Amino acid sequence: MRLLLVEDNARLAGLLRQGLAAEGFDAEWVADGPSGLRRAAEGGFDVIVLDVMLPGTHGYEVCARLRAAGDTTPILMLTAKDGEYDIAEGLETGADDYLVKPFSFVVLVARLRALARRGGRQAPAAWLVGDLRVDPVVMRVWRGEEEVDLTAKEFAVLACLAERAEQVVTKPEIIERVWDSGTDRPANAVEVYISALRRKIDAPFGRASILTVRGAGYRLTAG
Repeated sequence: MRLLLVEDNARLAGLLRQGLAAEGFDAEWVADGPSGLRRAAEGGFDVIVLDVMLPGTHGYEVCARLRAAGDTTPILMLTAKDGEYDIAEGLETGADDYLVKPFSFVVLVARLRALARRGGRQAPAAWLVGDLRVDPVVMRVWRGEEEVDLTAKEFAVLACLAERAEQVVTKPEIIERVWDSGTDRPANAVEVYISALRRKIDAPFGRASILTVRGAGYRLTAG
């Protein structure tokens, strides 16, 4: 059973890997958030153990980005933060379970096996639409060989379209995915961001990849 351990405490990671190996886990270790994102995106893991307080990118953000990318690999948060709001935040970002340090190794193994039984599927590392490449894990976009700089909201809107390339995505679907229900937003928010995306990923490259489907929504094509 393959396991990805994202933990910045080298001593703890060493002890866990030794114990997990004895329990039949093939545990790979990385010590920071960006490395965890990269390895998780490459796939092949049955379960991920993710610390919260990580260098580079904290565990909540790592978990959220993986879930936004469609990665359903079971994730267990392993952390010293034991407040109820901390636990709630971890679960709300997409974690499947939460174990507070110090913990029982027997309980850890039992929870990992339970999570692995649920299984998961790995999302592709990036969406390709013609010469447009959208990487949801690292939140970067390229048109051909040239990287396009997008804001977080612009990227989120584009990701909604790229995930369902060549299909119509409605405005309500985009709003539900990109904006929190309690967040104030202009009535024409979707149109504003679609216009910004066209200026950045289409106009400079002579493309027209974001189509308006009148009365329905938008469709991302190869352009």
